[in-house]
Amino acid sequence: MKSEFGKYTRERVSDIPFDAADPLYTEYKEKVPQFMGQAVYIYSFVKQRMVFAYGWEDLLGYKDDEITLYKIVSSTSKRHFNFSNELNDKALQYLKTIDKDLDKYSFTIEVEKKHKNGDIIPLFSRVGIYKSHNGTILEVIGISERIHSRKLGNIMQYAAFGPETSGFEESLNKELFNEFRISRREKEALELASKGLAFKEIANKLNVSQSAIEKRIIPLYKRFKVNSLPHLISFSYDNHIL
Repeated sequence: MKSEFGKYTRERVSDIPFDAADPLYTEYKEKVPQFMGQAVYIYSFVKQRMVFAYGWEDLLGYKDDEITLYKIVSSTSKRHFNFSNELNDKALQYLKTIDKDLDKYSFTIEVEKKHKNGDIIPLFSRVGIYKSHNGTILEVIGISERIHSRKLGNIMQYAAFGPETSGFEESLNKELFNEFRISRREKEALELASKGLAFKEIANKLNVSQSAIEKRIIPLYKRFKVNSLPHLISFSYDNHIL
């Protein structure tokens, strides 16, 4: 399955777990917050392996000393696999162009993962830059927790965060245009439209221009093959977006 990963991910992801004898593991074990219901990993691009992991047996059935970034990526469900890996690829490639404040960037995704026992587990995952040097990403941190409140549909939901959030998210939107997905900003505007607010009212509420709202909602018609705003809202409820 690894050959199906995006090229950027394929060249950088390994199937090597953390080394408990590594001083870095001991440091992170004391330093990284560990919460009930959350699983955390830190992956080093320098060492090409995990350097820390916690909580993965409860979440996906893998012991912390056997979980790898390869296992996390390859455990994505079939219907979410392509988009999840495209997002990982495009996000990391975008971040390669950033030369400062890298540790302030992250992205989130709602995604299905396959438990070691075969069960499908819906997760909310956040991936961020944990350590960098002179514009080079050295380590990434991933934090995942199970979604209990609702089902996940075929429409992938994601968000981008950072000092240049709009540029980050717009870059992902452009790169992932043909995918069935919706960004945080698009969903935010759509939620308000579903409550009966006009585009101008949504713009005022979000403190942006009306044209910015139109750019978030109108492209969804073509993406989801709907003909009107009521149709789009109905589609969104049917596919667990709203």
